[in-house]
Amino acid sequence: MEFTEKQLQILEIAETLFAAKGFEGTSVRDIAEKAGINVAMISYYFGSKEKLLEALFKSRIGSVQVRMENLIKDQSLSPLQKINLLIDEYVERVLQHENFFKIMVTEQLITKNPSVLSSLKQLKLRNVELITQLIKEGQKKNMFRKKVDVVMMVNTMIGTVWQTTMNRDFYFELHPAPVGSTDSANTILIKRKLSIHIKALFKVILTHEA
Repeated sequence: MEFTEKQLQILEIAETLFAAKGFEGTSVRDIAEKAGINVAMISYYFGSKEKLLEALFKSRIGSVQVRMENLIKDQSLSPLQKINLLIDEYVERVLQHENFFKIMVTEQLITKNPSVLSSLKQLKLRNVELITQLIKEGQKKNMFRKKVDVVMMVNTMIGTVWQTTMNRDFYFELHPAPVGSTDSANTILIKRKLSIHIKALFKVILTHEA
């Protein structure tokens, strides 16, 4: 789905408000006022607040799906190299868009809006489908194990990245960062730790190597 510059601006503002106040706690008027437009403009662009949230999901997740589709077609990389690139990109995306992933968790666990959940489910199913294609490529080349629970594997990555990102202060309490380290440096450190950890897990899950 292609969005205009104005639509993307509205989506970014809505994302910030949804993360801070929750979906139910944010009104269309709140979004309109923050964006400097009238309420009718949001209805014109998106139809409703629910549709606006669905558009936000599609704008964030859709670009990931395009990248995955391109990776699957890339014959210059091995299946494991492609998996490792997807891990790096997922970790990077979560750390760059914490507000978005906070909204995703909230909507799935707390709000449970049927319309939003249905849209999100379809997006997640497509992601699993694409990762399954990638794993099948590795299986055909006898590089990956024949039996792989893709859903559990993906959940492992999502849960690990989300838990670590949202509780990074706890991590640094047990593994102190270097004295004088900045927040930016700590984010880079967390990113590297997550990448190494998940790649090691996936290598064990996918390959014949112990």
